[in-house]
Amino acid sequence: MRVLNRIGLALGLFATTVMAHAGPALDGIQEKQATNWHAIIMFLLFVALTMGITYWAAGRTKSTSDFYTAGGGITGFQNGLAIAGDYMSAATLLGLSAMVYGQGYDGYIYMLAFFAGWPIILFLMAERLRNLGRFTFSDITAYRLDQGSVRTMAAISSLTVVCFYLLAQMVGAGQLIKLLFGLEYKIAIFAVGILMMVYVIFGGMVATTWVQIIKACMLLVGGTLVAILAMSRFGFSYHNVVEQAQAVHKLGPKLMYPGSLLADPVTAISLGLGLMFGTAGLPHILMRFFTVTNAKEARKSVLYASGFVSYFFNVIFLLGLTGIIIVGKDGSFFETGKFAFASTSKVGGALIGGGNMVAMHLAKAVGGNLLLGFLAAVAFATILAVVSGLALAGASAISHDLYARVIMKGKALESKEIKVSKVATICLGLIAIVLGILFEKQNIAFMVGLAFGVAAAANFPVLILSMYWKGLTTRGALWGGYGGLISAFLFVLFSKSVWVDVIGNKAPLFPYTQPALFAMPIAFLAAFIFSKLDGSDRAKAEIEAFEDQYVRGQTGFGASGATTKH
Repeated sequence: MRVLNRIGLALGLFATTVMAHAGPALDGIQEKQATNWHAIIMFLLFVALTMGITYWAAGRTKSTSDFYTAGGGITGFQNGLAIAGDYMSAATLLGLSAMVYGQGYDGYIYMLAFFAGWPIILFLMAERLRNLGRFTFSDITAYRLDQGSVRTMAAISSLTVVCFYLLAQMVGAGQLIKLLFGLEYKIAIFAVGILMMVYVIFGGMVATTWVQIIKACMLLVGGTLVAILAMSRFGFSYHNVVEQAQAVHKLGPKLMYPGSLLADPVTAISLGLGLMFGTAGLPHILMRFFTVTNAKEARKSVLYASGFVSYFFNVIFLLGLTGIIIVGKDGSFFETGKFAFASTSKVGGALIGGGNMVAMHLAKAVGGNLLLGFLAAVAFATILAVVSGLALAGASAISHDLYARVIMKGKALESKEIKVSKVATICLGLIAIVLGILFEKQNIAFMVGLAFGVAAAANFPVLILSMYWKGLTTRGALWGGYGGLISAFLFVLFSKSVWVDVIGNKAPLFPYTQPALFAMPIAFLAAFIFSKLDGSDRAKAEIEAFEDQYVRGQTGFGASGATTKH
């Protein structure tokens, strides 16, 4: 009952905040838009629904296994939807549709790179992840290596990736609520942070999983509906859409050709590597493989998730293309009242709510305030589900890896470990709020690309080597993990996107914006060289222990089973 009261109080405070600011909603850039009560009502209904899920989940979360992995009782289909829900984030709906709207075919190339990581997970990692891990991917990297030092390294790299990814989601959430309710951007960021903390603290992985499943279904239905209504204006002819989009877009015929994204081949290759291998290094995605009953269900999860994600990427591409014509030629969606892509002058315009809001404007154009309200609630659900998964992954790195395994040497009480995880969730929520405010103006798809680049360099090399290379030692894993993490972080810090755009320096110290091409080889080489140079007795024992790890990775013998069915 006490949990219910707390959740009710949080919901009441949030609803009061929203309603208090929704009235004068639309000054500044929102002044041309009336208060959308459809959106407000749907939004609050969704919050109420997810709070109900959280209350239900709180009663089923009794152990660390329930809190981190929902007791390992999620089916492959459910987990596939949840993974898709985790992956189809704010960057997918808002950032990528905006990228297609602004850059055309380059946005589709971006999506292909995002998708390319799924076959790697399906064929190389899914089965072994489930058989070798329990709660976090550091269970695998530290399986036969020194627990303390390797878990510390894995936890630090996980937290770094989580912070980068949280940053993108918080910016998307802030811009969305700002457009929807006319709230101050900072107030919107605080609201998202508070809701995220409530979901994770009280519901754990059970609540997070079902929020992700519901949100994935809503997102697939909402996006498809907008795409169908938009395509109906062109007789469902893709040819007509492309022809008209090229006629009004400032890029003209170049709209459907690779452009600025591939103008610099080094950046393009680095981006592709980061998105491809970063998928296999994202802590909140890897954590989902421990929620299923066995390795077979883990493989099913990836197969289902791949289907949902690939379908939705094509929907997003259609939203971006049709938005060029429907939104880009309608002056009511722009701050200046001018067209974005007037067919005569083809000059750019400034969208109300920023460039990331193309999908929202398209929903209003084809379906009115009711469809805008639904898609806005779906987009908000998307962001909440993703940030909840990220917060849970970050909190588990602190509580399970650092506190329970490193500090307490595996002797921590379950109740104490869960308490530490909840405190960590609050800290991560506060960090996410601060980062969301600092990076308000950045494109969210671009920022997610940076998160993938860091994951590709910091997490993927050590994880894949620990599963497949017998010769990996603790010394090699530490040098590889820290080498990839530090180099990727420094490359991002010294690039134009941070060193110039955020910090305010005149010129970047690193000429490229994506770190993976440079940081990944550093990680692999460091892991290989320092493992080969390690001739200690401990290293020899670690190499011999690979045989036992290999058997468990292939057969699942000794892997933890499901404790609960959800």
